Amino acid sequence: MADTVREIERKYEADDNTRLPDLAGIDRVTAVVEAGSEDLDAVYYDTADQRLAAAGITLRRRTGGRDAGWHLKLPVGPGVRDELRAPLSETPPPELTALVRSRVLDGELVAVVRLRTRRTVRVLTDAAGSPLAEVAEDAVRAWPAAGAVDAGTAGAGRPGARWREIEVELVGDGGAGLLDEVGRALTAAGVRPASAASKLERALAETGQRHDGAAPYTAGPDERPLHGSGKAAAKAGKAKGKGKKGAGKGGKKGPTAGDVVLRYAREQVRVIIELDPAVRRDLPDAVHRMRVATRRLRSAFRSYTKVLDRAATRPIGVELKWLAAELGVERDREVLTGRLRAGLAEVPGTLRLGPVDARLRIWSERRRAGSRDRLLDVLDGPRYLALLKTLYAFLEEPPLRGAAGRPAPDVAAGAVLKDYRRLARRTEAALAAPAGRERDEALHGARKAAKRTRYAAEAARPALGRPAKKFAKRTKRVQQLLGDHQDSVVARGALRELATQAQRAGEGGFAFGLLYGREEALAADRERALPDVWRKASRRKHRAALRP
Repeated sequence: MADTVREIERKYEADDNTRLPDLAGIDRVTAVVEAGSEDLDAVYYDTADQRLAAAGITLRRRTGGRDAGWHLKLPVGPGVRDELRAPLSETPPPELTALVRSRVLDGELVAVVRLRTRRTVRVLTDAAGSPLAEVAEDAVRAWPAAGAVDAGTAGAGRPGARWREIEVELVGDGGAGLLDEVGRALTAAGVRPASAASKLERALAETGQRHDGAAPYTAGPDERPLHGSGKAAAKAGKAKGKGKKGAGKGGKKGPTAGDVVLRYAREQVRVIIELDPAVRRDLPDAVHRMRVATRRLRSAFRSYTKVLDRAATRPIGVELKWLAAELGVERDREVLTGRLRAGLAEVPGTLRLGPVDARLRIWSERRRAGSRDRLLDVLDGPRYLALLKTLYAFLEEPPLRGAAGRPAPDVAAGAVLKDYRRLARRTEAALAAPAGRERDEALHGARKAAKRTRYAAEAARPALGRPAKKFAKRTKRVQQLLGDHQDSVVARGALRELATQAQRAGEGGFAFGLLYGREEALAADRERALPDVWRKASRRKHRAALRP
């Protein structure tokens, strides 16, 4: 696993006449310590169409300085990046290239820019001599990597570039307030904030290599088309051409149904792609968020069939369902273990007979090791790669139907209400089902219908506004109650398994039986609460508010 450093910095433009102001006395800074100079030589890698640069990601091989090696920088927020480091090698290391697979796909990483930097470093320290921030003055030379040997030398007909810049990076106990104070001092001295977010961005621009709007993937002629039938595409074109149909109140043209649905779908695809490296790094909540995005996208395909051609989206939905299931192996284990651990913590010590904590830990870790390895295999596999390509192709040429050109409120309300009717049927059937396994399965089906209705309402918010927001919130309450019930069903299955294992090992299973009883009582409580929660969520006025 690569080493990770959180980088929090601000960048400023400078020139040969720039002089740093005295920074001592700013915030907690009591001294500015000269830390010497170093020569850095970095080659940046990307695809030929610069997919990484388009996403604000940089991959470089750098020699010289204190941290020579391969560096992958992933954006976290404005001015914040995670830098992952690997030892020097001739080619990009697999542990880093895996983290950009959702962007690169099966494209080749090639050298695009070479930078040589003369860096002079000063360290801002507090009264105890502890470092707070580093201020680096960089004299940079950049040129296209292919065939160039020095700045100013043409590479494939493109000139090199030179510039100076200042980087202020937090280290040790420095805080964001310090960056603000230093920034004000630099601005007062005539230094301007950098217009480029990174050296790579500026180098690509100034050497004439920047590709604006790089498309990560274009479907080839031999691949299955995603635009649906020609008839559907023609219908969408005709609908978009009817100006009056897109008009809203006061003659203003509002968003079409296609605008609203595609906005929601694009957001889910973006989340899947951006969370890929976080899932690989096992960052908190990454698996859950990625799984939710796959479910939301699949749900949109099923809810908005008048907008998106179902013949085209159905195969994508099958693959999204597969990915969600693979992500769920690890996520479900994590949630279930947390639930059982919390339950055991509430059991008095006098009733926790036998090594129940150890038994639960062994049970969970065995599943974690297998599920984690399996998930990484999935993300590295051909089926997931094919899905990513399909999602990029979907965004490039969405399979719109005729209703995509209609006013968004009409279509969105119809989709939400259609899903609501499905939820109502399932909920009424679950309430009438006999207690036991049949009711458990019926309630689980109602839960899935509630989730789909909620997602449909969330997607409709730009079209329907506050009524859709409230409708989604009320449906979420139903979903959460049914989710608690289903979690209890799953937990009881795990507790039976744990008790059986404990009994076979000669350990006491009493505590697991006690938890089983509690889970059974919790499920019964949720069943009793459902009629009232459903009555409040299913009032006619809530549905009437959705209609434009």
